[in-house]
Amino acid sequence: MNESTHPEELSTEILDDVAGVVGAEVTLLSRLSGGVNGGATRVQLAGRANAVLKAVPLAHPDHLDETLRAQRVVEHMRRRGYPTPAWLGVGATATHVWHLMDFVDAAPVPELTPSLIEQLMEIIELQAGQASEPYDHWSYAWRVATGQDPAVAGRDLNETPEQSHLRQSLARLPDYSSVVSALVERLRLVCADVPPPREAPDMVHADLATPSNVLVRDGAVVAVVDIGNAGSGTRATDLIALLWYTFQDPLLDGVRRRLWTRILDLVGWEGAAVLVAAHVLHMLEIPIRHGRHDVVPGVVARGHRALDELNALRWA
Repeated sequence: MNESTHPEELSTEILDDVAGVVGAEVTLLSRLSGGVNGGATRVQLAGRANAVLKAVPLAHPDHLDETLRAQRVVEHMRRRGYPTPAWLGVGATATHVWHLMDFVDAAPVPELTPSLIEQLMEIIELQAGQASEPYDHWSYAWRVATGQDPAVAGRDLNETPEQSHLRQSLARLPDYSSVVSALVERLRLVCADVPPPREAPDMVHADLATPSNVLVRDGAVVAVVDIGNAGSGTRATDLIALLWYTFQDPLLDGVRRRLWTRILDLVGWEGAAVLVAAHVLHMLEIPIRHGRHDVVPGVVARGHRALDELNALRWA
């Protein structure tokens, strides 16, 4: 994990809570690069090895429970050889939720190469049949892709608060522009007659295609991190995310063909259509929500390209 010179300030309340949970004094060492969804800081535990502390603002009443769920996923997957660092503790203050994990002496990659994607495909196979928590990314993707069970005030009991809020935001995408609306309509039509998926048995990482979540040493993937959104479903969800990433570089066209083949083997054409549609919608929602309007045309073009390739494979 790469380091910067000054660690991000963490409150005494957070550090005291960590110390109370893990039973050791905590000393801040340095801020780590990466960590799209929350800052990571290298810390020293008194009398023990270095560790990584991530603390994020408390977002909702279930936030700590969801972090504890992620810790259980980590423990389950590590017993099966999955390369994610051990979590040493989880806790919450009045304002933040935090988790502490082993420090891995490796660097987050700036971009994924064909070799790294091939390695990640092998790692994803370790997720087969390893669902351990009832946090279903597969059925959620179907609801997003088909527009079924439209978002209303309140919370769907099968969704986390983040999923419920995100689904409401996704429902507003057609209002952004006629170009976005046309893509959303195309995605919905492709998935309109797809029935709800059966329960899938795999563990889903849900953010495996973000380069900073992949730690590498001497060209080899030694760890994957940022597992806080992990749950159950089909591992093709993570393969779709890798496939989406490959559109940004012609050098990745060859590995994308292998990804398409594996995805279709796992979930068939209709399942792939649902996962592609859900992913494209999420990739549209992010820049629109953050006001990055210059990014939207590229996402729209990539979304149509993904659908074009999928359609070409339907009868191949």
